[in-house]
Amino acid sequence: MTHRQIFTYFCLFALIALNTNAFPPPSPAGGNYLVLDGIDDYAVLDFETFGILLPEGTDEFTVEAWVYPTTPPGKNITATILSQQVRLTVVSDKYEGYQRIKASIDWRKGDLLLIANAHVAGWGGGAVTPFMPMTLAPNQWHHIAYQAKRKETITIVNDLSRTLPQGTTIGHDLSKFWRPKDFTLGGFGEKIELPNVPNRFWGSFTGYIDEVRISTVARYDVSKNSFTPDKKFKNDGKTVALWHFDEPSGTRRFSDASGNAYHLVGKGGAKANIPLAVKPAGKIATIWGQLKQ
Repeated sequence: MTHRQIFTYFCLFALIALNTNAFPPPSPAGGNYLVLDGIDDYAVLDFETFGILLPEGTDEFTVEAWVYPTTPPGKNITATILSQQVRLTVVSDKYEGYQRIKASIDWRKGDLLLIANAHVAGWGGGAVTPFMPMTLAPNQWHHIAYQAKRKETITIVNDLSRTLPQGTTIGHDLSKFWRPKDFTLGGFGEKIELPNVPNRFWGSFTGYIDEVRISTVARYDVSKNSFTPDKKFKNDGKTVALWHFDEPSGTRRFSDASGNAYHLVGKGGAKANIPLAVKPAGKIATIWGQLKQ
């Protein structure tokens, strides 16, 4: 028996011993993605250096990403996907603050609830748009987006959308923020207790994030039957910031592909990574065939 065969058998037995669902599938956009442990990992643009991304008077925009949530947050934790002028967060189906809205959405046991809203102009960052909750199944990739144009503000998950019949002008004054003013992905590196709400916290997102794009245009026509992107996001004249996270595995500095030099820095253990070459299909025969190739 050759050394190669011995190594192949070893790999096969290792795969049998592991739960095949533990391996994330490749990102729908291809390439690497941002890996977050849900403890102290996050990526950041320091507010003192970069300020805000969407300028004063912005009333048409899209903030979007591909996300793959894994471990649900605790019942009193709001997990942060993205935070600054727009915030994208998730809570578990056990989160006490949102039990009352279960009847209004298709929220199954084990699902996560996506909450998207924005800080509006004129209130120093103290007022936000009403949120339109949508569900996310864990352990799979989802395209999520939050966009506004004219008299509509829309939350998007894959090919589903919910519309708020009012426009949104983004707030540029963050003086009343009770949380960090930095632009962050994945949280803040620590739990932050909500002011005047004991034992409720903003915490970290556990999972993977890819293809984050911020634009000064509403990119999606939700009247179409299918509008989920099937490739990497493109840079154009309406792109404010764009991160592909295609740096080599282990990288902790993430380049802005928009050309505007919003280069993110990974904190904690936040880094780029790539899925394993073998994509498990749940069947040992299939895995064995992939190993032999």
